[in-house]
Amino acid sequence: MAKKEITHQFKLQAPAGVATPAPPIGPALGQYGVNPGQFIQKFNALSMPMKGTVLGCVVTVYKDRTFDIELKSPPAAELLKAAVKATKGSGEPNKTKIGKISMADCKKIAKEKEKDMNCFDLDHGARIIAGQARSMGITVEG
Repeated sequence: MAKKEITHQFKLQAPAGVATPAPPIGPALGQYGVNPGQFIQKFNALSMPMKGTVLGCVVTVYKDRTFDIELKSPPAAELLKAAVKATKGSGEPNKTKIGKISMADCKKIAKEKEKDMNCFDLDHGARIIAGQARSMGITVEG
């Protein structure tokens, strides 16, 4: 079988299992010639086990307007907000703190995102997560 010719490849974030073709997802798909209804149906079926969390995905569009979806892990910011039970990060992270997490929690999050992170071991991944936590207004202990 011949290889399909790739025309576009783009990234998208959507709520797992409950995505809808409403903006911003529908227009983002439409500009690349992807049928939003087919995409939503396939994405929701693939992501149903993680229902409700925001997931990233890479969409590869081929010349015949078919597409493939590669699911990624949730963004680190979403995992950090869930760890401190916050709805959003701090607007002034140097002054206003929204919660505290330990370095062990950072390691857990780094373990979950291990295949999507740019690091060689878990300790460095935890330090990356801790840096993002500090920029969101979360105090990292340990």
